[in-house]
Amino acid sequence: MDYFLLLISAIFVNNIVLAQYLGQCPYLGCSKEKGVSLGMGGAVIFVMMLATPITWLLQKFVLTPLHLDYLQTIMFILVIASLVQLVEMFLKKMVPPLYSSLGIFLPLITTNCAVLGVAILVQRKEFDLGTSVFYAFAAGLGFMLALVLLAGLRERLEITRVPRALAGVPVGLVMAGLMSMAFMAFQGMIS
Repeated sequence: MDYFLLLISAIFVNNIVLAQYLGQCPYLGCSKEKGVSLGMGGAVIFVMMLATPITWLLQKFVLTPLHLDYLQTIMFILVIASLVQLVEMFLKKMVPPLYSSLGIFLPLITTNCAVLGVAILVQRKEFDLGTSVFYAFAAGLGFMLALVLLAGLRERLEITRVPRALAGVPVGLVMAGLMSMAFMAFQGMIS
């Protein structure tokens, strides 16, 4: 598969957040400041980049040969939870401001369906190991792009007059919906 097309597809056409609607909790919760969005996006990319090859190897060399495919979801969640704990310990020790700004959303990467979704999607699409890792990176970039774009819009809305009925969460949801519609314009680019 052409890696450039896979990159464009994962970031724009089949964006994990805006086209496949996975990872909505951190998307809406961590998109109030660009700095926090970049940190969360980086953490998600890191976890995806580690979780995807581990889960790929687990599926190919343990679950499938032993006919334990029905344990896929629980095993993948265990791998992701372990990796998130490692990331959390690293950030707490090495980057305390980012750790405190991410707050509760950092442990929620464990249950972020975008990370689990990518791990399962590479199995369903039957990617090889290299393509799986590349897809995880590209999907993570798409997640980060959506997060940063929404954060920029929300920061701009803080200094803009917004009708009181739409202020706060409602206007964030409207912006998220409009972004999703805008990204749907990319659907015809790659089949």
